[in-house]
Amino acid sequence: MQADFRTAFVREPNSLKHHPALVLNADYRPLSYYPLSLWPWQEAVKAAFLDRVNIIAEYDHVVRSPTIEIRIPSVVVLKEFVKPQKRVAFTRFNLFLRDEFCCQYCGAKGDLTFDHVVPRARGGITSWENVVAACGRCNLKKGSKTLKQVGFSLQKPPRRPSSEELRNMGRRFPPNFLHESWVDYLYWDAELDS
Repeated sequence: MQADFRTAFVREPNSLKHHPALVLNADYRPLSYYPLSLWPWQEAVKAAFLDRVNIIAEYDHVVRSPTIEIRIPSVVVLKEFVKPQKRVAFTRFNLFLRDEFCCQYCGAKGDLTFDHVVPRARGGITSWENVVAACGRCNLKKGSKTLKQVGFSLQKPPRRPSSEELRNMGRRFPPNFLHESWVDYLYWDAELDS
C-alpha cells in the first residue's frame, strides 16, 4: 500500500494540493467569508504540528512521512482568537461585494467595472461614498456626465460598509467549491428544516 501511494503521488504530485483547509477563528467562525479563509493542506498540517490549531475535520486522504501518517485536515480552528479587522479596505473586490456584484445603474450582473458617481472630471473623488460597481455599457454611457444628465438613478446610495456588513454579504456568495465538512461552520443563509 505504501508503494501504491508513492507511485500515485509521483504520478499526480498536484493532487494533494487540492485539499484546502477551512480556517476558523477560536470562536469557530471563519476568519473571512469572502474570500473564504482557506489554507493549503501543508500549512494546516504544519500549524497542527506547531500546536497552533486543532483539527476538527479531515479528508479521507492521508500524507505520510517515514515515521508518521496523518489524515489531511479539512477544517482547523485557531487556538488563539484573532481580532477581526474593523477597517474595511477600499478595494475593487470589496466594492463589488458591497454592491452585490450588480451594476448600480441597471442591476446587470457579470462583467463589472467601477464608476465615479460624481465624475472625477467634475471634482469627484475616489471614495466609498462616490464609487459604485457598474457594467461596461452603463459606464460608457455615463462617461463624465452626472446622473441627472444621463437619466440614471442608483440602486442604493454608495457608502462605506462596516466589516460586519461585508462579512454578512460574503455569506450570500459562497465559493464554487464547498467541502461537505465545511458547511456546518459557514452559516450560509439557508432555510432550516422544521
